[in-house]
Amino acid sequence: MLNTKSAYCIERLVTRITLFLLGISLTATALADSYDYPFSNPYIATIVGTPKEFQAELPLNIPLERHSLVKEVGPELPDVFWYQEGLSYSLAVQEFNAPLIFVIAGTGADYKSEKNMVLLKSFYQAGFHVVGLTSPSHQNFITTASRSAIPGHMEEDAFDLYRVMQRINNNLAPDIEVSKYLLTGYSLGGAHAAYVSQLDQEEQLFDFDRVLLLNPPLSLYASISKLDRMLENIPGGVDHFSAFFDTIVQRISEAYKRSSKAEFNEALVFEAFKHNPPSHEQLAAIIGTAFRFSASGLMFTSDTMINAGFIKPRELNLGVNDSLQNYLRLSMRIGFTDYFHELFFPYFLSKHPSLTRESLVGQLSLLYIEDYLRGAAKIGLVHNRDDVILVDGDIEAFEYMFGARAKIFPSGGHLGNLQQRDVLNYIVDFFK
Repeated sequence: MLNTKSAYCIERLVTRITLFLLGISLTATALADSYDYPFSNPYIATIVGTPKEFQAELPLNIPLERHSLVKEVGPELPDVFWYQEGLSYSLAVQEFNAPLIFVIAGTGADYKSEKNMVLLKSFYQAGFHVVGLTSPSHQNFITTASRSAIPGHMEEDAFDLYRVMQRINNNLAPDIEVSKYLLTGYSLGGAHAAYVSQLDQEEQLFDFDRVLLLNPPLSLYASISKLDRMLENIPGGVDHFSAFFDTIVQRISEAYKRSSKAEFNEALVFEAFKHNPPSHEQLAAIIGTAFRFSASGLMFTSDTMINAGFIKPRELNLGVNDSLQNYLRLSMRIGFTDYFHELFFPYFLSKHPSLTRESLVGQLSLLYIEDYLRGAAKIGLVHNRDDVILVDGDIEAFEYMFGARAKIFPSGGHLGNLQQRDVLNYIVDFFK
């Protein structure tokens, strides 16, 4: 049997021959003529996002309400997390019968993250009921909705998400009419959406009509390894992280003072680097730093919840008034891959003694459910050819796996083009 890479190569060759015979260039598409995202550098795109003049129009506000689910599963809550009373989520409903769409946030993000809000506003504007979900990698989810408090295992996370979605649906007011259920997520949330959809095929609680994966990693381990390596670009290494970050903040502050508009947005960030842009390596380090913040919170929370002794000593019970500064400073020096090898793998090995690191890495990939994704006509994919969290061969594997259901934009980095009008219109139209 051919593996994905071999099958892709054969299919790509056939495609090229066919298009050559038809006299069609692989690059001469309508998209190339109309897509006007301004940044060709994927690192700049990831950091800056979409300048206002290229954005789709969205409402300033929608009637979004915050709700909470009482903690029912997982380890007992340590005193240091006393404030985590329940899992928060957001809900906005139409006054008429409408589809309901669940939106899963990305790595370390909650239900009200900037990208989640972009999607929620877009879908509500299009006439959908919307539910914003916090990522299983966020502290609020780890402490209140995760059975293990060890996030990152796709099937385990999907099961926890699925039960959360079921509880939210059961809590809807009787007068809210739902015509059908839809599902999407961005970044890690996109990968979660794929696994939740597979679970729903078995349990049929929602029977999702359409599912869209937005810029997911193909292999979670490959992506987190790449993000960890980005911090190697800090001049002098991670030990000089604080000085590096202070320099970046100072540049943005200076641009803010020079600006005639008292508005802090992605255009201002780009203005800070437009005339004297950071090097390619520094841009990569900025992105690696952003993800390291997510990793830091995840690892400290998980370690404290199960008392693993990875960051916090086992014998130490942190209380309400204890300072966390030293633990958080330490966690900033630990990468995603350290979490995998020192905390994540040992935990699952204790439950499955025959488990290997290689087999566990395989379970953290969309290739693990490739047969399902290739056969599920309702599932689509949106990605960027230059996404910085992907490694060589990932886009080709996505194209083979999803075929015509994959929409690959030529640029945009990692979700930098999410609010660009062509991209956001495609996302909404997919569900219409």
